[in-house]
Amino acid sequence: QVQLLESGGRLAHAGESLKLSCTSKGRKLEGLTMAWFRQRTGEERDRIARVTFSGRYTDYHHSVAGRFIISRNDDQNTIDLQMNNLQPDDTAVYYCNRDQQMFDWGQGTQVTVST
Repeated sequence: QVQLLESGGRLAHAGESLKLSCTSKGRKLEGLTMAWFRQRTGEERDRIARVTFSGRYTDYHHSVAGRFIISRNDDQNTIDLQMNNLQPDDTAVYYCNRDQQMFDWGQGTQVTVST
């Protein structure tokens, strides 16, 4: 069984940067198109960034495009999300998962952005 582990979330001030990291147990993420998702309180979970299995292509939700960068390091078995110029609307629980045929969701990591 694959277990996804997200980390790096914390309280931040608007304008700050954070880097989230995702790794796995039970199966390496190499060869999989992976994504970061977020779920704001009372809302559905939305995909915000995606990186292809090769790492060559990425795409972003319009709300984070130009501020967030997704990357992968298959040697370290990590999928990272560099979050720049954070805004209060970025407050959410952040999750990583396979883009399709998803694994069970991890616990996520809480990001809270204050003004």
